Amino acid sequence: MFRDLRAEIDSYVERDPALRSRLEVALCYPGFHALVFHRMGNAAWRRGWHLLGRFISHLGRVFTGIEIHPGARIGKRLFIDHGMGVVIGETAEVGDDVTLYQGVTLGGTSLEKGKRHPTLEDGVIVGSGAQILGPFTVGKGARVGANSVVLQAVPPGVTVVGIPAQIASRRDGSASRRSVFEAYGMPCEGVEDPLACAIETLLKRVETLNERVAVLEGERADFLSPPERRTGTND
Repeated sequence: MFRDLRAEIDSYVERDPALRSRLEVALCYPGFHALVFHRMGNAAWRRGWHLLGRFISHLGRVFTGIEIHPGARIGKRLFIDHGMGVVIGETAEVGDDVTLYQGVTLGGTSLEKGKRHPTLEDGVIVGSGAQILGPFTVGKGARVGANSVVLQAVPPGVTVVGIPAQIASRRDGSASRRSVFEAYGMPCEGVEDPLACAIETLLKRVETLNERVAVLEGERADFLSPPERRTGTND
């Protein structure tokens, strides 16, 4: 367990440029503290000590502001940056090298028993305020932009943004996490907002229609302009 925690601390060193020492992670990072509480609560939960697991999880929530159900499955080197308001539901599954920012929810949309929370595969980055709701999979290396609402499966290696989230760009999901880490799930360039693209398409369509109407009005004026044409007169 302690060997695994050292690997968790190293992942913070790798992904947070504000960090100055490993001791700082152990003392000052609520995401790391929440993970420690979860490891203990999950160990109790897996042994059938559900009340104890929930109580340990509750202590972690009070201490860190991050709520992770003890039944959730969390992989290695999870990086929760800032962390306040993060919620991870009971049947959520989080792979290795995943990054979550503040305000992220991995929630369920059903009251049925069984799988009702999302699965995040390895290397996923979820920006602040994003909501991922439902029992589907966010593929390996995918990015979820800040404040997005994801309601369906996300293919590996893509970036999704918006409400509801739509694919804005694609990349190679097999690339290493060190070379492709993108803060808040948003690359610096190459991403187009699908909503903005839709609005731009509509504006272009309206412009085209206005030009066509102007042409038709000109043709109508030319047709009515000859002096020999008189309304209501038969030749």
